[in-house]
Amino acid sequence: MLIPTTLQMIGAALFGVAVLHTFSVKYFERLAHTHPRHAGIWHLLGEVEVVFGFWAMVLMLFMFGVAGRHESVAYLESRNFTEPMFVFAIMVVAGSRPILDFAHLLVRSGARLLPLPRTMALCFVVLSLVPLLGAFITEPAAMTLAALLLRDSVFARATGPRLKYAILGVLFVNVSIGGTLTPFAAPPVLMVASTWGWDLGFMLATFGWKSALAVVTNTILLLVVFRRPFLALGDAADAAADPVPLPVIATHLLFLVLIVVFAHHPQVFMGIFLFFLGFTAAYQRYQDNLILREALLVAFFLAGLVVLGGLQAWWLAPLLTSMSADAVFFGTTALTAITDNAALTYLGAQVPGLSLAYKTALVGGAVAGGGLTLIANAPNPAGAAILRDSFPDRAISPLGLLAAATPPTLIAVAALHFL
Repeated sequence: MLIPTTLQMIGAALFGVAVLHTFSVKYFERLAHTHPRHAGIWHLLGEVEVVFGFWAMVLMLFMFGVAGRHESVAYLESRNFTEPMFVFAIMVVAGSRPILDFAHLLVRSGARLLPLPRTMALCFVVLSLVPLLGAFITEPAAMTLAALLLRDSVFARATGPRLKYAILGVLFVNVSIGGTLTPFAAPPVLMVASTWGWDLGFMLATFGWKSALAVVTNTILLLVVFRRPFLALGDAADAAADPVPLPVIATHLLFLVLIVVFAHHPQVFMGIFLFFLGFTAAYQRYQDNLILREALLVAFFLAGLVVLGGLQAWWLAPLLTSMSADAVFFGTTALTAITDNAALTYLGAQVPGLSLAYKTALVGGAVAGGGLTLIANAPNPAGAAILRDSFPDRAISPLGLLAAATPPTLIAVAALHFL
């Protein structure tokens, strides 16, 4: 067994502290109210999206002190920050008013076809079809669209937190598994698809139909169990606003498609994103405020996860490779709750000679557990950043999310492992 270096042990310790910190954000919010003199720093540490970025900064300070400037800079330059950059860009574009107006039109059109009260029909479409659409527009884009649609149609009118947590749990799980219809949309699949030669046909036959079944089942069960709270909400009125011209909507959709197409080329998609910002400034009349703050916080969160996660392979890789195929499915589902699921599958892709059963178990477990916590799946912080203002103290309780996401996670486990 390899003996970890000092930096690896420090990295593992700080990673553990960061995980505990995510479960303690409400404590820091309370400190902000009880100690108003330093409320700013306590509010900052109470932001879930700041946690991993903050502890990544602490790690780099330790690294600078132990290893020196050259090794610290070299470590940062060895990290791949494409995903945080992509999530930032896609969140802002997907959250723009023309895209949301277009999404609202599609959702309302689909909801009218369902024999359900309007709010329930909207939720069914948003929680089932939008996550499955994420297999084509990427999971971060699907999460952003779904969260913004839910914020305006349900969360703005729901009073008790129980329904909100239930919806949030189903949303996170459905987005995590909904992206497995294709080999390029879900981060944990993307990490292994090219290495293992998984194409569209393989994904549909191995994961896609099972994930679609679980997504629809989770949504139906949510609507059945919470039928009365949904009915009590009534129907939301459509907001009156200047209609966005079709050419403006088409241009925004083009920006969205181009960023998705060049998702693995940050120099390209960030250039496209800058053109997008210029276009929105030119047609300000048809824009609402862009969600730049929320997107920046999510990117900071993911970048911190990239920095801290780079020093966890020494204990994660031996743990994963010591398991059988069945054990790795359930072990990965559990481990996903405390680390990014894409990191787990990436480590698996570095191990040669794995059986097909082991590979599918690794990926299946990673996506099945992707809704349990905010750090389990890269798009989760995006949804949390959009919806957290609807929760008490503007904070999403990690334990509340874990409890709400467990039932839909069990449905996902049953579909992906036993079917």
